[in-house]
Amino acid sequence: MPLYESVLIARSELTPQQAEALGDTIATLLAELKGEIRKREYWGLRSLAYRIKKNRKGHYLLLNLDAPPAAITEMERQLALNEDVLRFMTVRVEALEEGPSAMLARRDRDERDRRGGERGGERGGERGGERGGERGGERGMERGADRGDRPPRAGGGGRFDSGRAPRGGFDEDERI
Repeated sequence: MPLYESVLIARSELTPQQAEALGDTIATLLAELKGEIRKREYWGLRSLAYRIKKNRKGHYLLLNLDAPPAAITEMERQLALNEDVLRFMTVRVEALEEGPSAMLARRDRDERDRRGGERGGERGGERGGERGGERGGERGMERGADRGDRPPRAGGGGRFDSGRAPRGGFDEDERI
């Protein structure tokens, strides 16, 4: 039978258990139509790139399928009718990937980095010391205090002062 990968996005109002139950209903539908789910991954509640049906977040679910084309057509029809499903996409593939998907591997790596950074010695903790203090604190004072051997800028004024008279046509004395 042909192999497929399907990713679906469910509404954010659902609980993770309800999103997993959505995968169970697809599994029973495919079993009735002589297909099967080889791998199922719940990627969690993630932010959407843009709003879909007034939702900013959605539960992502990846399904690796081994099913006849008629079963996939029926599955997609059922997903289109389900109000809890925001989007889905099914793609035919030559071979199914073994092991965790790239999304799960990335999430595991991010969690390991976060745990390592909290310990203070690995990635996130050293950053303040090597750049000269906390952001905006000591660093900001150092930057403006010593300009080295550079002469002051021409035009004198501050960042937005061009040295010209205001465009308005009034002098400061004439304003009411």
